[in-house]
Amino acid sequence: MHDHSNCEHHKPASYNAAFAVGITLNATFVIVEIFYGAMTKSLSLLADAGHNVGDVLGLLMGWAAAYLATRPPTLRRTYGYRRSSILAALGNSTLLLVAVGAIAWEAVQRLSHPVPVEGNVVMAVAAVGILINGGTALMFVRGRKDDLNIEGAYMHMLADAIVAFGVVVAGFIIKKTGALWIDPVSSLVIVGLITMGSWNLLRRSFDLAIDAVPQGVDPIAVRTYLESRPGVKGVSDLHIWAMSTTETALTAHLVMPQGCEEGFVADLGHELIHEFSIAHSTIQVDQDFAGCSLTV
Repeated sequence: MHDHSNCEHHKPASYNAAFAVGITLNATFVIVEIFYGAMTKSLSLLADAGHNVGDVLGLLMGWAAAYLATRPPTLRRTYGYRRSSILAALGNSTLLLVAVGAIAWEAVQRLSHPVPVEGNVVMAVAAVGILINGGTALMFVRGRKDDLNIEGAYMHMLADAIVAFGVVVAGFIIKKTGALWIDPVSSLVIVGLITMGSWNLLRRSFDLAIDAVPQGVDPIAVRTYLESRPGVKGVSDLHIWAMSTTETALTAHLVMPQGCEEGFVADLGHELIHEFSIAHSTIQVDQDFAGCSLTV
């Protein structure tokens, strides 16, 4: 017996306005930072501008993925474009690491060849960046725990707010002390902070891309739950993976020598939704064990 549960589709919250505002503000701010960064010869401002370019691209990618995830399935793409949100999260995390790598390289060069920096201008521009990036991050903060794609957008904005804050601090210290090494050193500190968060995002999005069990779902607990159902003598071919950054799927064979009652599989599908937030489950009932090479 083979059945697919009647899925209770949860429509993800729309972040169209947040993406639109974030892209517009950051694109404008990139132009401002490049202008004043070149004028004051500030690595911190130019580095932040470069990071902001990555953020604009990341937000565009995240917005496109969020839209594609809502498109209906087709005969060839039977899951639709849901997985595009996973690919966007993976791309965003990679983009972040590439950006901070470029900042780190330039900072190391500046340590041996310091460049004079105009502290007042740097502080003023970076302070605006804190407001823009911090405000944009707040628009994504509610969705970051439920959607890795939204978390990617949030991380980009939060990282920029941190960079901007570091630039303000660096500008203030340079103004008071004249120590030019503060500019590249502060950039390296910021790089370290962003890398830690970006690496975690990269690892999680990569796991989803290779169909690992999503964080927040305990595969042992799911197996134990299935094995505890009345009449179930064993579970084989259990697979749990992410269809998107917000939807989880499951397939399993249940060994039930006496078979099952009508409605058992459908009821079990609903239970998996409520117990583990697994909205797409395909359950096959077998009267004897017939595992495959992918059985864990």
